[in-house]
Amino acid sequence: MSTGTTARPVLPATRRIIGVGLASVSGVAVAVQSRINGELGVRLNDGFAAAVVSFGLGLLVLLALVPATPTGRRGLVAVRRALVAGSLRPWQCLGGVCGAFLVATQGLTIGTLGVAVFTVAVVAGQSGSSLAVDRAGIGPTGRQAITGQRLAGAALTVVAVLIAVSDRLGEPDALVLAVLPLLAGVGIAWQQAVNGRVRAAADSALTATLVNFAVGTAALLVTLAVDVAVRGWPTGSLPSEPWLYLGGPIGIVFIAIAAAIVRYTGVLLLGLATIAGQVVGAVLLDLVLPTAASHPGFTTLLGAALTMVAVLVAALAPQR
Repeated sequence: MSTGTTARPVLPATRRIIGVGLASVSGVAVAVQSRINGELGVRLNDGFAAAVVSFGLGLLVLLALVPATPTGRRGLVAVRRALVAGSLRPWQCLGGVCGAFLVATQGLTIGTLGVAVFTVAVVAGQSGSSLAVDRAGIGPTGRQAITGQRLAGAALTVVAVLIAVSDRLGEPDALVLAVLPLLAGVGIAWQQAVNGRVRAAADSALTATLVNFAVGTAALLVTLAVDVAVRGWPTGSLPSEPWLYLGGPIGIVFIAIAAAIVRYTGVLLLGLATIAGQVVGAVLLDLVLPTAASHPGFTTLLGAALTMVAVLVAALAPQR
């Protein structure tokens, strides 16, 4: 008879709580990444070039890191086998395209919108899209019902966006630019779902992150080539400040955490927890370290607060 103690398994509810905490922290990191990539886009005078620099540096880090770890090497082999066997579809490896679009919109719009309005626009697209992705069962958790409480939380975020950008109604250019992060938010939910599928096939969040960055960098290089052919080379120059090159490494942390925990939280709860961190981080950045575009007034702060309420409403909905 064994007298040793048996380790208690981690309960699904506990895993979900831990996942929500990690997602919230990564959301703050995304807000910081948005500020970095936005400033890099201003310095280079080209949002696409800034996105290539950010994604490309992240890819270089992963190309050195993943083959150097046994888990990473096994994950690459597992992904190839899953693609050959058909258990992982090629389209499920394209989440990096949505990540590339998000990073590109950071460089294109934050100089005009500011981090807070950018983030709230992303929130609106992400919350609604997360509902659809969960309902369709695209993520590793399978189908999840659209309950009234979850739907109310998603709808509330849209109202929050309208309030947050209400002081920009007299600036048509700014409102048009806000559509880009709104669409990027729609793509984030799908990205998190399919990256979770890749992570499940590879049994490695790091390998899933490498796939994401490889696909995203390829998409951005094609986009930059078209941009250069149409408008010419970027007129800005590479900045000397090291912190402006941290967007890619921060993205690695965000993508890896999301790929690892989405199977416990589902796409909607993961997205909402990330949103909570993003909103807090974005508003604090615009208040503490303002830029020329950062002028969060009462309506922006009210919209951000309402977004937090919406996250809480949806997060407290029963899991089905």
